[in-house]
Amino acid sequence: MHLERHSIESVGWLRAAVLGANDGIVSTASLVLGVASANTGPSGVLLAGVAGLVAGAMSMATGEYVSVSSQADTENAALAQEQKELEADYQGEVRELTSLYIQRGVEPVLAHQVAEQLMVKDALDAHAREELGLTGTNSARPLQAALFSALSFSAGAVLPLFVAWLSPPTLVSWFIILSTLCSLAALGYISSVVSKASPVRAIVRITFWSTMAMALSMGVGHLAGQALL
Repeated sequence: MHLERHSIESVGWLRAAVLGANDGIVSTASLVLGVASANTGPSGVLLAGVAGLVAGAMSMATGEYVSVSSQADTENAALAQEQKELEADYQGEVRELTSLYIQRGVEPVLAHQVAEQLMVKDALDAHAREELGLTGTNSARPLQAALFSALSFSAGAVLPLFVAWLSPPTLVSWFIILSTLCSLAALGYISSVVSKASPVRAIVRITFWSTMAMALSMGVGHLAGQALL
């Protein structure tokens, strides 16, 4: 039995979850900051934030589903082609799999034996794994990716909305900036722990670019507000 678990096994859902939460926090915070910088009233700021949450969650889910579905279509087409090749020239596929193992350093006679035995058990699975690089760990799952993206985006977007709702109107921008940076740092740390990566690198990466996004949104919002006065 294989009892070891590696961080690569969680890469699919982790990518969708981190990307969704990061987008939810940053896009909603930037939207709220931009609207607030345009001297909009508290009700207008909250309305813009709620609209951004709903639109963003649906956009994330749709985009992730379409993207991963395209990947799944490509994988299925490759598997169908491989199945046809197995039916047309089984021994040729045995030799192909043997050559792959030889290239990895396996002795030719042993490589041939391994290829034959694996193909007797499940020829398509053997070629999918060794020739195409497709396994259960990294195969495309559109619905899973879409669901994680929508939920994580919504979870991230809720924070700036609550802060905007509870903060005094004169301090709403500062409260949103501080809470956003703290939450993003926590998100970067969590993702680094799950993926067993460097926490410092993850935190710096996520906070730096998010700060740039918020600063640009505030600048554009301020200029728009001045132009409309």
